[in-house]
Amino acid sequence: MTAPAAVDAPVILYDTTLRDGTQGENITLSLADKLRIARMLDEFGMPFIEGGWPGSNPKDIEFFATARTMRWERARLAAFGSTRHRSNKPADDPNLRELVAAETPVVTIFGKSWLLHVTEVLGATPAENLDMIADSVGFIADHGREAIYDAEHFFDGYRADRDYALQTLRVARQAGARTLVLCDTNGGTLTDELTRIVLDVRATLEEDPDAPAVTWGIHTHNDAELAVANSLAAVAAGVRHVQATINGYGERAGNANMVSVLANLALKTPHPLVPAGGGQLAGLTDLSRSIAEIANVTPNDYQPYVGRSAFAHKGGVHGAAVAKVERSYQHIDPAAVGNAGRLVVSELGGRANISIRAEQLGHELAGVVDPRELSRLIKQLEADGLAFEGAEASFELLIRRHSADYAAPFRIVDYTCLVEQRDGRELLAEATVKVEVDGEILHTAGDGNGPVNALDAALRKALRAFYPGLDDVRLVDYKVRILDGVAATAARTRVIIDSMDGTRTWSTMGSDTNIIAASAAALADSLEFAIWKSGSELRRRDERHFTTVRPAAADAPASPAAHGATATPRR
Repeated sequence: MTAPAAVDAPVILYDTTLRDGTQGENITLSLADKLRIARMLDEFGMPFIEGGWPGSNPKDIEFFATARTMRWERARLAAFGSTRHRSNKPADDPNLRELVAAETPVVTIFGKSWLLHVTEVLGATPAENLDMIADSVGFIADHGREAIYDAEHFFDGYRADRDYALQTLRVARQAGARTLVLCDTNGGTLTDELTRIVLDVRATLEEDPDAPAVTWGIHTHNDAELAVANSLAAVAAGVRHVQATINGYGERAGNANMVSVLANLALKTPHPLVPAGGGQLAGLTDLSRSIAEIANVTPNDYQPYVGRSAFAHKGGVHGAAVAKVERSYQHIDPAAVGNAGRLVVSELGGRANISIRAEQLGHELAGVVDPRELSRLIKQLEADGLAFEGAEASFELLIRRHSADYAAPFRIVDYTCLVEQRDGRELLAEATVKVEVDGEILHTAGDGNGPVNALDAALRKALRAFYPGLDDVRLVDYKVRILDGVAATAARTRVIIDSMDGTRTWSTMGSDTNIIAASAAALADSLEFAIWKSGSELRRRDERHFTTVRPAAADAPASPAAHGATATPRR
């Protein structure tokens, strides 16, 4: 078998997010979305961007029409399509005509490598399939386009009939394809087998000294969760063209994740890359998250390299070590890919986690609270159902409530929530609340389409006289988790509420066997946090003295305002 290609041969990345990525379930991109993503990939330095299949839908035709009017700094656009229909001549085939009409410098043609698909899907003979590949690639090359050939289902085809699979590559090469891409379309090939096949294919097809030189490519799917590993193994076996999608979007379990492929190649191998140096590598996290937002997909917190939790340290041993030597529990510097390390406050963390995370949030614990005591308190509160790692505003309030000069901006004296439905009519919810501010008791009521919504309305109405700026605070998310499913409707519930005021976003929490009580605690924390962070801007009057409310015990605040955030419709 031929040895892998020389290390100095560059690895060229080919992004297919706009085509293969959109085949992922629940991923739909508008024309404007596709153009925005294409521009972002170009600015990042991606050398190839596959824009879509112009023969399959009007939106992709319009994409290429618009793309022709745009200036591309680094990227070469590729149109994607299939070999001709077995009954058509190339010049009469609608798919091939649309590929040429797209006027892209690159055209990627896919064809069948697996006889199962040739005979049972296409209904063609093996010989007809070879002619379809040769005619289609030749048609593209004759029109002056760079022809890339994607050998679909190659590894399945190789296992079924090695000689036939190799022959499909030979005819594509002879017809003018200068990049031959081996596709693990079903995503089930194990890494060792993939490496063996890649090496055999290269050795066999490179034996002919008169054959045109080609670049070998790889296109993997993630059905066995090996797409990234298989792409890297293929590079080690001599492949120098890698196809993948941002965040691994794609059909079924997805494609190889371009983010991980790029970061691994740039940071962990000696191979030079196109884009040079891995592109704007420090912008990789932003690229990943921005494309997720455009695709309306929640960014994966646990995604390697770019996820919010990729460099988060929760265990006490980890936190203590990272505090001394940051790289002790990190395989790279997070800043290299535009990410950041975090210490997570939880029952598993020690005082190092708590102290450092408090400092990162702008709090000095020395002289305010003993980190050991705070660590013990957090462990106890989390045992009771709270979770500070998902509600850092509640963590900040916990620290603040242990400072000597803490005075609560308000105190919930009591509240009532009523829900009523009569004769099948729309559900009604009403809440009344008594709140103490500066020694004054305000008693107000509010209604809503759910008990928490009503409680939120009543509480804001009471506080508005003192803190009119709370009108800018709004709920952006409300999450409920049952902590003990065995207890059924008597289970302890944790509520986390995300809020924002136009300049910042924060999360608070509450926990109780009563979902309303848990929501009230989260809601109260959210409003207190807003008042605290905005300071005097929220107050209508200049009073400097608030009613001081101390926790009844070291591990339990005296009021529902101990841990919490805001409320949503239909809660």
